[in-house]
Amino acid sequence: MKNMTLKNITAACHGTFHGDSSFLEKEITGVAIDSRKAAPGFLFVPLKGARVDGHTFIPQVMEQGALATLTEEDPSSLTCPCIHVESCEKALRDIAAFYRMQLDIKVVGITGSVGKTSTKETIASVLSRKYNVLKTEGNFNNEIGLPLTIFKIRAKHEVAVLEMGISDFGEMHRLAAMARPDIGVITNIGLCHLENLGTRDGILQAKTEMFDHLQVDGTVILNGDDDKLSTKKEVNGKPVIFYGVGADSAFDIKKDIYATDIENHGLEGMCAKIHTPQGDFDAKIPIPGEHNVYNALAGTAVGLQLGLSIREIAQGIASVQTIAGRTNLLHVKGMTVIDDCYNANPVSMKASLDVLAQADGRKIAVLGDMGELGENECEMHYEVGKYAANQGVDVLFCCGTLSEELAKGAQRGHTQVMYFKTLDKTVS
Repeated sequence: MKNMTLKNITAACHGTFHGDSSFLEKEITGVAIDSRKAAPGFLFVPLKGARVDGHTFIPQVMEQGALATLTEEDPSSLTCPCIHVESCEKALRDIAAFYRMQLDIKVVGITGSVGKTSTKETIASVLSRKYNVLKTEGNFNNEIGLPLTIFKIRAKHEVAVLEMGISDFGEMHRLAAMARPDIGVITNIGLCHLENLGTRDGILQAKTEMFDHLQVDGTVILNGDDDKLSTKKEVNGKPVIFYGVGADSAFDIKKDIYATDIENHGLEGMCAKIHTPQGDFDAKIPIPGEHNVYNALAGTAVGLQLGLSIREIAQGIASVQTIAGRTNLLHVKGMTVIDDCYNANPVSMKASLDVLAQADGRKIAVLGDMGELGENECEMHYEVGKYAANQGVDVLFCCGTLSEELAKGAQRGHTQVMYFKTLDKTVS
């Protein structure tokens, strides 16, 4: 790992080194917070959780060949090289920020209320047609997951596509300070995390904290069909690149990249013509749901910024694959199961119901509580229930305390509704 000596790491996290000084010039080979993943040459970061304190595993990781460890506790009891810090979690972020600055790599940072992961997958698929890409895996998009992703970047990688998820003010500042994006993408401003962020304006404020840590010549790419994002016409003195559906805008902006002639092929995916300053092309999007047209547009915008041809972008869009929990189609015993169960909010829930509505045959939806929606959470669940009924869902299973309102909303239609307060009663 470039320039990741114990001396530099100690300075980066404002720690104090304890141990044989000859170790200071040695470079680590990786970083782990899980003792089981601490390989030879690694730096171990022992985080304190609600049930487990990573400090108890320091002897184990050193036996496994780790080079050194961080510690918040008295270092005098340790015989191995260690760096004493006030907070291992903050040190993890500080070290990741230092490592990011050692790397000659383009970073694409992605956030938004809905569609972060699917947009990340599309952008990574597009960029992989030309570059060696590292992307966020799973849900490693928070203040612990993001630094671990950054630590996986190696000399072979040319672009990193990093997803950044938040639930409160200040979090995006800390995430972006680590990622330092060259390109910042925001998918939309929806209705998630209202419990902490209050309103959509609060969400806009929190998401756009990313702009404070863009690279000096950084580019911002925004969904121009979003009423809140469309107000951000310029960032750090540089025009924003907008994308959207249709050439015309309901807001006072010009869409640089837009889609027309959209064709919905049900669970087979979508087709659209994408218009760009470099020319137009026909895009085949192999994932169902009209919202995936926006993912393709974001991928196109990023691809153009990083020098891909129209043909390469089209190939990347056509090659994108779903992951578990994100419009993932499973075929089980003659049934098609749409696995779209990760961290829902009203907008993403309705988008999932739109996909289900396109399926042939009997339609069954299994929905649960949506968290962090604030004071209007009951009304939002009720509205999703009404939407499910209007979309022609034949049977609706609702599970959870808040989902009782969801069930009530659905009962206004012809949908058969089954409500269960707890998960064990739902599956019994």
